[in-house]
Amino acid sequence: MQGIKDTLISDDLYERHFVCDLNACKGACCIEGDSGAPLDEEECAILDDIYDEVKSYMRPEGIEEIEKNGTYSMDIDGDLVTPLVNNKECAYVYFAEDGGTRCAIETAHKDGKIDWKKPLSCELFPVRIKEYPTFTAVNVQFLDICRCACSLGKSLEIPVYKFLKEPLIKRFGAEWFEQIDQIGAKSKGG
Repeated sequence: MQGIKDTLISDDLYERHFVCDLNACKGACCIEGDSGAPLDEEECAILDDIYDEVKSYMRPEGIEEIEKNGTYSMDIDGDLVTPLVNNKECAYVYFAEDGGTRCAIETAHKDGKIDWKKPLSCELFPVRIKEYPTFTAVNVQFLDICRCACSLGKSLEIPVYKFLKEPLIKRFGAEWFEQIDQIGAKSKGG
């Protein structure tokens, strides 16, 4: 574990490798797990604001879930998350012709309909952020569905933090990332 400012960072961030391989996993992270994507309060307000623009990209099941229960929900731990359809896939997911998942929010963003790309927790995956009263924990959550991403990252020699440079900078800032990069350069993963 490393500490930078008020963050405590798992060594996995720079010692392990990761590059999403959507051709292999088909975006399984959008349909597997025990709750939706973590959200903060600001993101919940954004979801309320953009729903009408995103709705046309969504599946009927996702629309039904959101119109019944709202654009976000609370999981059993009391955390704000994206809603799920049948307690499985994210309500904002749709299925592409190749059988893989796609994010309705991200597609609306790519099409210029909205300014917001998607929840930061989705951009950061497999990194998970947990806020505590005196520090922020930065961990890596490797799921079985990500074995192909770990293999690809290892073959390309790309540590987790380098693959996630843009969202990590978005969340913690460039100075924080530079410090992680220095740590990574000294480790076997960087």
